[in-house]
Amino acid sequence: MTKSNERYYQPTDIKDALQTIQKLFNTYTDAPLTPELMAYHQKLVNQLSTNLLPLAQQQNDQLRVSQINSMTAVMQDWLKLRLNGQVFGGKMQHFKFVSNQKTQYKRRVHKIRGNQNHRASRH
Repeated sequence: MTKSNERYYQPTDIKDALQTIQKLFNTYTDAPLTPELMAYHQKLVNQLSTNLLPLAQQQNDQLRVSQINSMTAVMQDWLKLRLNGQVFGGKMQHFKFVSNQKTQYKRRVHKIRGNQNHRASRH
C-alpha cells in the first residue's frame, strides 16, 4: 500500500502549484453546479489566497502576486456567473481568462486555371 503522503500531489514551487490549480479549474468550468463543486472551488480559491499569495509576497515575486490575483478574480467571476445561471464561456490559460469565442472569416475558395491544385481564397 502507498503511504498517505504519497497519495497527494506535492508541487515543487509556486508556478507548479498555479498550473495545477489552473488545470483543475479548467476541468470543472462547464460542470453542473453542485454544493460539492462549490465547496471544492472555494477550497481552491482559499489555497490561492491563504497559501500561495503570502508565499509569493514573502519571496517578493511581483509577477506571481499579479498572477495569483488575476486567477482569484477569474475564479470568483466564474462562481458569480454560475450562480446567476449564466455560461462561463472560456477557460483559464496562462493564469488569465481566455474566451472560447474566436473570430471566423467567411471565404470563397476558387480554383485558378482548371486542373491545378493551387487554390486561392478570395475573402
